[in-house]
Amino acid sequence: MAEIATIARPYAEALFKVCTREAGAGSNAATVWVDELAAIAASSQLRQLADSPKVTDDQLFDVIVGVMRSQLPEQGRNFLRTVIENRRVQALPEIAVQFRALVNRSQGTSDAVVYSAFPLDAGTLADVGATLEKRFGRKLNLSVQLDEALIGGVRVEVGDEVLDTSVKARLEQMKAALTA
Repeated sequence: MAEIATIARPYAEALFKVCTREAGAGSNAATVWVDELAAIAASSQLRQLADSPKVTDDQLFDVIVGVMRSQLPEQGRNFLRTVIENRRVQALPEIAVQFRALVNRSQGTSDAVVYSAFPLDAGTLADVGATLEKRFGRKLNLSVQLDEALIGGVRVEVGDEVLDTSVKARLEQMKAALTA
């Protein structure tokens, strides 16, 4: 949605500037609480609460901070107050996406999601990560999601690039070759 992306961009850029100015590499720590704020803001219940004219900005702030698992630092509190006062709570998930992209760009890294049919232990994930970093030519921040439909193998998404070595993909390729 282009409108939300346009609304989110200045917030993400301002937060990135503040985080890098105040803490240097502190933007890594900020990604944790920004992602948590985004997850909370994505809740339909919170959106209903934010849209209610009976709920004050302070009440909404207290609810969000109360739901968070981690402690929100002072810069996070100031950021959240600004977002609430400007009625931009619905943009928090997109702000988090754009903020993470800025952090990744500054560090020369990318986020990668590894879809696997089975859980991966730490050693296997480290091996897969090293191979993927060579393949994509940059450092990757790996996260793993289970997808039993893959049958076996892995499917990796790095931005808009996809590497699919799953059994499901190979079966689909065979099917396409046989029916062509």
